[in-house]
Amino acid sequence: MTDNQTFQDKTAVYYTLGCKLNFAETSTLGRMLQEAGVRTARKGEQADICVVNTCSVTEVADKKCRQAIHKLVRRHPGAFVVVTGCYAQLKPDTVAHIDGVDLVLGAEQKGDLLRYLGDLRKNTVGQVHTSPLKDIRTFAPSCSRGDRTRFFLKVQDGCDYFCSYCTIPMARAGAATAASKPL
Repeated sequence: MTDNQTFQDKTAVYYTLGCKLNFAETSTLGRMLQEAGVRTARKGEQADICVVNTCSVTEVADKKCRQAIHKLVRRHPGAFVVVTGCYAQLKPDTVAHIDGVDLVLGAEQKGDLLRYLGDLRKNTVGQVHTSPLKDIRTFAPSCSRGDRTRFFLKVQDGCDYFCSYCTIPMARAGAATAASKPL
Protein backbone atom coordinates (compact mmCIF):
# COMPACT_ATOMS: atom_id res chain seq x y z
CA MET A 1 0.00 0.00 0.00
CA THR A 2 1.24 3.47 -0.90
CA ASP A 3 1.37 6.21 1.70
CA ASN A 4 0.69 9.41 -0.25
CA GLN A 5 2.14 11.46 2.63
CA THR A 6 5.52 10.32 1.32
CA PHE A 7 4.89 12.24 -1.91
CA GLN A 8 3.50 15.49 -0.51
CA ASP A 9 5.64 18.53 -1.41
CA LYS A 10 7.97 16.41 -3.54
CA THR A 11 9.10 17.44 -7.00
CA ALA A 12 9.83 15.37 -10.09
CA VAL A 13 11.47 15.73 -13.46
CA TYR A 14 10.71 13.56 -16.46
CA TYR A 15 12.98 12.66 -19.35
CA THR A 16 11.62 10.75 -22.32
CA LEU A 17 13.62 9.16 -25.11
CA GLY A 18 12.25 7.50 -28.19
CA CYS A 19 8.82 7.22 -29.68
CA LYS A 20 5.50 8.97 -29.23
CA LEU A 21 4.27 5.99 -27.24
CA ASN A 22 6.93 6.76 -24.63
CA PHE A 23 5.79 10.39 -24.47
CA ALA A 24 2.21 9.26 -23.85
CA GLU A 25 3.35 6.87 -21.11
CA THR A 26 5.56 9.48 -19.44
CA SER A 27 2.63 11.90 -19.43
CA THR A 28 0.49 9.28 -17.70
CA LEU A 29 3.23 8.59 -15.13
CA GLY A 30 3.48 12.33 -14.47
CA ARG A 31 -0.27 12.63 -13.89
CA MET A 32 -0.11 9.61 -11.57
CA LEU A 33 2.58 11.28 -9.47
CA GLN A 34 0.75 14.62 -9.56
CA GLU A 35 -2.40 12.99 -8.20
CA ALA A 36 -0.27 11.58 -5.35
CA GLY A 37 0.98 15.09 -4.46
CA VAL A 38 4.17 15.37 -6.52
CA ARG A 39 4.60 18.50 -8.62
CA THR A 40 6.83 18.94 -11.65
CA ALA A 41 10.08 20.69 -10.75
CA ARG A 42 10.63 24.10 -12.28
CA LYS A 43 13.60 24.71 -14.55
CA GLY A 44 16.76 24.80 -12.43
CA GLU A 45 15.00 23.42 -9.34
CA GLN A 46 16.34 20.27 -7.66
CA ALA A 47 13.98 17.32 -8.05
CA ASP A 48 13.23 14.66 -5.47
CA ILE A 49 12.28 12.11 -8.13
CA CYS A 50 13.66 11.62 -11.66
CA VAL A 51 11.71 9.43 -14.09
CA VAL A 52 13.50 8.35 -17.26
CA ASN A 53 11.47 6.58 -19.95
CA THR A 54 13.98 4.90 -22.24
CA CYS A 55 14.24 3.67 -25.80
CA SER A 56 16.27 0.76 -27.11
CA VAL A 57 15.57 0.66 -30.82
CA THR A 58 19.34 0.64 -31.58
CA GLU A 59 22.69 0.63 -29.75
CA VAL A 60 22.83 4.40 -30.29
CA ALA A 61 19.50 4.71 -28.45
CA ASP A 62 20.91 2.64 -25.56
CA LYS A 63 23.93 4.96 -25.37
CA LYS A 64 21.67 8.05 -25.33
CA CYS A 65 19.68 6.49 -22.48
CA ARG A 66 22.80 5.93 -20.40
CA GLN A 67 23.93 9.51 -21.09
CA ALA A 68 20.53 10.90 -20.09
CA ILE A 69 20.51 8.91 -16.85
CA HIS A 70 24.04 10.10 -15.95
CA LYS A 71 23.08 13.70 -16.74
CA LEU A 72 19.96 13.59 -14.54
CA VAL A 73 21.87 11.99 -11.67
CA ARG A 74 24.45 14.81 -11.85
CA ARG A 75 21.80 17.56 -12.11
CA HIS A 76 19.65 16.17 -9.30
CA PRO A 77 22.00 14.69 -6.70
CA GLY A 78 20.11 12.76 -4.07
CA ALA A 79 17.00 12.34 -6.22
CA PHE A 80 15.28 8.95 -6.37
CA VAL A 81 15.90 7.80 -9.95
CA VAL A 82 13.38 5.57 -11.74
CA VAL A 83 14.16 4.10 -15.16
CA THR A 84 11.52 2.43 -17.30
CA GLY A 85 10.90 1.88 -21.01
CA CYS A 86 12.37 -0.46 -23.58
CA TYR A 87 16.01 -0.21 -22.47
CA ALA A 88 14.94 -0.97 -18.89
CA GLN A 89 12.90 -3.97 -20.10
CA LEU A 90 15.68 -5.39 -22.28
CA LYS A 91 18.71 -4.72 -20.06
CA PRO A 92 17.38 -4.26 -16.52
CA ASP A 93 20.54 -5.41 -14.73
CA THR A 94 22.74 -3.09 -16.80
CA VAL A 95 20.44 -0.17 -15.99
CA ALA A 96 20.22 -1.11 -12.29
CA HIS A 97 24.01 -0.86 -11.97
CA ILE A 98 24.26 2.67 -13.38
CA ASP A 99 25.34 4.94 -10.53
CA GLY A 100 22.36 6.73 -9.02
CA VAL A 101 19.61 4.48 -10.39
CA ASP A 102 17.26 3.35 -7.61
CA LEU A 103 14.46 1.56 -9.43
CA VAL A 104 14.10 -0.20 -12.79
CA LEU A 105 10.56 -0.96 -13.94
CA GLY A 106 9.69 -3.21 -16.85
CA ALA A 107 6.90 -2.80 -19.37
CA GLU A 108 4.25 -4.33 -17.13
CA GLN A 109 5.35 -2.69 -13.89
CA LYS A 110 5.56 0.98 -14.92
CA GLY A 111 1.79 1.38 -14.63
CA ASP A 112 2.15 0.63 -10.89
CA LEU A 113 4.89 3.21 -10.36
CA LEU A 114 3.53 4.44 -7.02
CA ARG A 115 3.54 0.93 -5.59
CA TYR A 116 7.25 0.53 -6.33
CA LEU A 117 8.45 3.95 -5.15
CA GLY A 118 8.21 3.06 -1.47
CA ASP A 119 9.62 5.70 0.86
CA LEU A 120 11.95 7.21 -1.79
CA ARG A 121 15.10 6.10 0.02
CA LYS A 122 18.15 5.83 -2.21
CA ASN A 123 19.46 2.33 -3.01
CA THR A 124 23.07 1.32 -3.49
CA VAL A 125 22.03 -0.72 -6.55
CA GLY A 126 18.79 -0.24 -8.43
CA GLN A 127 15.95 -2.59 -7.58
CA VAL A 128 14.68 -4.42 -10.66
CA HIS A 129 11.02 -5.26 -11.24
CA THR A 130 10.40 -6.74 -14.69
CA SER A 131 8.42 -9.58 -16.24
CA PRO A 132 9.43 -11.67 -19.22
CA LEU A 133 7.66 -10.27 -22.28
CA LYS A 134 5.88 -13.57 -22.91
CA ASP A 135 4.28 -13.33 -19.45
CA ILE A 136 2.84 -9.81 -19.82
CA ARG A 137 -0.94 -9.97 -19.81
CA THR A 138 -1.93 -6.38 -19.03
CA PHE A 139 -2.37 -3.30 -21.17
CA ALA A 140 -2.18 0.13 -19.57
CA PRO A 141 -3.71 2.87 -21.70
CA SER A 142 -1.86 6.20 -21.80
CA CYS A 143 -2.28 9.59 -23.35
CA SER A 144 -0.26 12.78 -23.45
CA ARG A 145 -3.01 15.35 -23.15
CA GLY A 146 -1.81 18.81 -22.20
CA ASP A 147 1.91 18.00 -22.28
CA ARG A 148 2.63 18.54 -25.96
CA THR A 149 1.20 20.30 -28.97
CA ARG A 150 -0.25 17.04 -30.26
CA PHE A 151 -2.33 14.63 -28.26
CA PHE A 152 -1.01 11.05 -28.33
CA LEU A 153 -3.20 8.14 -27.38
CA LYS A 154 -1.67 4.73 -26.75
CA VAL A 155 -3.62 2.04 -28.57
CA GLN A 156 -1.01 -0.72 -28.75
CA ASP A 157 2.29 -1.81 -27.28
CA GLY A 158 5.11 -2.36 -29.73
CA CYS A 159 5.27 -3.98 -33.12
CA ASP A 160 5.48 -7.53 -34.47
CA TYR A 161 7.61 -6.89 -37.59
CA PHE A 162 11.09 -7.84 -36.25
CA CYS A 163 13.08 -5.56 -38.56
CA SER A 164 16.78 -6.51 -38.56
CA TYR A 165 17.93 -3.33 -36.78
CA CYS A 166 15.12 -2.96 -34.24
CA THR A 167 14.73 -4.39 -30.73
CA ILE A 168 11.19 -3.16 -30.02
CA PRO A 169 9.43 -6.51 -30.59
CA MET A 170 11.70 -7.94 -27.89
CA ALA A 171 11.01 -5.05 -25.47
CA ARG A 172 7.25 -4.58 -25.75
CA ALA A 173 4.26 -6.89 -26.04
CA GLY A 174 3.15 -7.28 -29.65
CA ALA A 175 1.05 -4.96 -31.75
CA ALA A 176 -1.99 -7.20 -31.30
CA THR A 177 -2.52 -5.76 -27.80
CA ALA A 178 -5.21 -3.10 -28.10
CA ALA A 179 -6.79 -0.88 -25.51
CA SER A 180 -9.92 -2.42 -24.11
CA LYS A 181 -10.98 0.46 -21.89
CA PRO A 182 -11.60 4.07 -22.85
CA LEU A 183 -9.52 6.73 -21.10
